[in-house]
Amino acid sequence: MRGLSDTPASAAEGQPRRRRLEPDERRAQILAQAIEMFGERPYAAVSTAELAQRAGVARGLINHYFGNKRDLYLAVVRRMVTLPRLDDMVVPTGTERERVEASVHWLLDTISEHGSTWVKVTSHEGVGDDPDVQQILDQADDVAAERLLLMIGLADSAHSASMRAMVRAYGGLVKVAGREWITRGTLTRAQVHGLLVDMLLTLVAESLPKVDSGH
Repeated sequence: MRGLSDTPASAAEGQPRRRRLEPDERRAQILAQAIEMFGERPYAAVSTAELAQRAGVARGLINHYFGNKRDLYLAVVRRMVTLPRLDDMVVPTGTERERVEASVHWLLDTISEHGSTWVKVTSHEGVGDDPDVQQILDQADDVAAERLLLMIGLADSAHSASMRAMVRAYGGLVKVAGREWITRGTLTRAQVHGLLVDMLLTLVAESLPKVDSGH
């Protein structure tokens, strides 16, 4: 197959010119393709040359915007674990169960947006035991714990290290259940939803009050 540079001028006449992308758009385009590729294959099998081809950019632009492949992977990790801004979210109301149901629905929507890539990133299937990756994931887990406490109506408890730790432990279940659903196909989304709702209700009704009371 001939590349664009091999296309005769006569054949290219009449075809729409490729729109010139602004730097932010081009960076986002590269990142979107990287998210796809790191979800499709192991870290070692991702080629920046192929990524550039799929993104429709010169290979040097990947280095310009992201640095080397590891830096690009760190950008993918950050994107996978970055939660929507609070201004863009609707904090659920209603009964305790309704808030929990809505919170789990939000969690699963967040996970499913980039399913397989999210699973690989959060389960360390990327570059292995990398301290920079671990730091990003640890910070993201803490932010997610605070966000979940807010969504289930326990915003006042978000400052408690012990309360956040309990919710981070629940986050471990979320990651494992997500892998069973998205990667292994052993659970459906409905089954994962039911499991996470049951466990979060137990956490809210039984476990967190014990932490809050010092027991």
